[in-house]
Amino acid sequence: MQPWVFNSLQPSHKKKHPPTPHSPNPRLLSLLAATVAATVFLLFLFRQTLVDPADDLCVSSSSAVPLTESESTVAAEFDATPLTLVTILHYATARALPQQTRGEIRRPFDVLQSLAPCNFLVFGLGHDSLMWDSFNPRGTTLFLEEDPKWTLVALQRFPILRAHTVRYSTRLSEANALLSSYKNDCAGASASAAGHPLQGNRRCKLALSELPEEVYDRDWDVVMIDGPKGYYAAAPGRMAVIYSVAMMARGRKTSGVTHVFLHDVDREVEKQYAKEFLCMKYRVGGIRKLWHFVVPPVVNASDFTNGFC
Repeated sequence: MQPWVFNSLQPSHKKKHPPTPHSPNPRLLSLLAATVAATVFLLFLFRQTLVDPADDLCVSSSSAVPLTESESTVAAEFDATPLTLVTILHYATARALPQQTRGEIRRPFDVLQSLAPCNFLVFGLGHDSLMWDSFNPRGTTLFLEEDPKWTLVALQRFPILRAHTVRYSTRLSEANALLSSYKNDCAGASASAAGHPLQGNRRCKLALSELPEEVYDRDWDVVMIDGPKGYYAAAPGRMAVIYSVAMMARGRKTSGVTHVFLHDVDREVEKQYAKEFLCMKYRVGGIRKLWHFVVPPVVNASDFTNGFC
């Protein structure tokens, strides 16, 4: 497979308008946004060398705790300070850092910079959420999180983020059975009145059928799958997310492809479901626990009689 060339993703159809004396230079604005995003990324790399990754200060989902003085200061800055600058302030002072490694962060960073502004869907809220949001300036970044208490805490700390709580009906212990039965349970599902094959499809347990309306209304250019939990039997697992993201990518209505990043592929369920639904022929790279897929649309997303691949 030929290596993916991100430069080819730059839109070629956009018209260039010369700046007027009363308007900022759009090229300068783009350069400034890219520079600040790169600064955030480099600052994170520098901070990661100074902070022990094992010193995880993740807020317990069992109880929401008051913000620290530093967190309150950062949260208050969103009203008057540009997002990219607040992001720099946050990661310059935070003790809890994103759990993905430098290399794992760098690959989606490069894709987002080549596509931004774009539609970026993230499954999971974490210490990296503000970073991901800042990597997509002027774009739409939406987070979907399983834990309502953690969602409230995250939005309290970072009120600029757009996030929804999602309920999952699956359990990790069901992974093998769901993989064996999906062709009978999910194939041929007709699109809803809104035209989306996932929305309202309760017959297929792998279909995320009750997501917020805006999830179905958009074609997502980049998707990061780093949630929900999938490391114990009673956890929801990521089976439904992987299936549903594959369906979204296959059913894309606008031109282009969907970049899908799947984290924790060292776990067997993530690996099995990625091979079944995201397809190894669409995998264009990966590093450590992160795989990168570029999934094209198909004529009929609901027709997978012969599988997804």
